[in-house]
Amino acid sequence: MLNKRQEELLKVIVEEYIKTVHPISSSSLCEKFNCSSATIRNEMVFLEENKLIEKTHISSGRIPSEKGYRYYVDNIMKPKDLEEKDMLKLQTIFSNKSLMLDDVILRSLEIISELTSYTSLVLGKSSCDNKVSKIEAVPIDECKLVVLIITDKGHVEHKHVVMESKVSLNDIKQTIDLINKLIVGTPINDVSTILEYEIKPIIGQYVKQHEILYNAFYNAFSDFKTGFNVKVSGTSNILKQPEFDDVKRVREIISKFEDKNIVNKIKEEDNGINIYIGSENNFDEDVTVVKAKYYSNGQEGTIAIIGPKRMEYDRVTTLLNFITENINDK
Repeated sequence: MLNKRQEELLKVIVEEYIKTVHPISSSSLCEKFNCSSATIRNEMVFLEENKLIEKTHISSGRIPSEKGYRYYVDNIMKPKDLEEKDMLKLQTIFSNKSLMLDDVILRSLEIISELTSYTSLVLGKSSCDNKVSKIEAVPIDECKLVVLIITDKGHVEHKHVVMESKVSLNDIKQTIDLINKLIVGTPINDVSTILEYEIKPIIGQYVKQHEILYNAFYNAFSDFKTGFNVKVSGTSNILKQPEFDDVKRVREIISKFEDKNIVNKIKEEDNGINIYIGSENNFDEDVTVVKAKYYSNGQEGTIAIIGPKRMEYDRVTTLLNFITENINDK
C-alpha cells in the first residue's frame, strides 16, 4: 500500500494523464504539491520501481501503468456525480412507458457513446425462456429471409437466413402461417423440437418447397436458443482516442466488434460493476472494458463500455451504474 502522499501523487498523475494525454513531469507536480522537487522525484522513483508509473519513448515524463490504473481504481477513485443534463437525457428514456426494453437499452447505448466518446455494447442473453408471441419473415430476395420472433416479454430477435435455393413468397407465407398457429405460447427453448416432430410433417402436406423452408426455420430457431444478441454503438469512437493513431491497429480493434465469438467473451458472470484493464480482459489488451449485468422482466444481459486504458473511470462507472439500475427497474 502507498502512503497518503504517494496515493495523492498517483491520483494526480492518473487524472492529469486521462485529461491531457501528456506524460506528467516532476516539475509540473511540484506546482501542485507543497514540497521540494527532490521529494517529488523520490516519490516518482518509488512509484516507478513499484511499476505504478512508467516512462514513455517520446518524453521524460511518466504515465500510469496498467498496474497504476488498477491501484487507482481499487484504492483511490471516488464515484463522480452525473451532470444534471446527462441524467435528464437518460431519464427521458427510462420514463417513456411506450418504449420496449430493447429500445430503452439501444437508446441508452447511443447516449453512453455520445457522452463518453467510447464504444458501448450490449450482450443480451437469448430469450430461450420467453414464449413465442408471433413469428414474421421478411423476404430480402428469393433465397434470403430475415426471421423475426416477438416474445411474450416484448423482446424481438432476428436472424438472417440464406436458403438452399429459390423459394416462392406464397410458400414462405404458408409456412409462417402454419408455424404461428402451432407454436404461439411455446417457450423458444422448445420450438426446435416442435418444429421437427409436429410441424415438419404438416408443412410437408401444404408447402411445395417444405424441406428448404423447414431447414431454414429450424436453423434460425436453433440460433435463437443458443446465441447472444449483440448490439454495438460508437464503434468509430476509437478513432477519437489519440493513443490509437495506428490505422492497422484501429482496424484490428474495430474488426473485433464485428466478431461475435470475440465479443461474446465480454459477457459478464459477476454482479455489480466490473472493470478489466488491458491484459485483464478477454477482448483486447490495449483497452479497458467496464461492464455490468442487467435483469429486467425475465431478461438478462451485459452492458459494456470499451475505451482506452486512459479512461474516465469515475464517470464511466457512475454512468453504467445509473443505467443498469434504471433498466433493472424497467
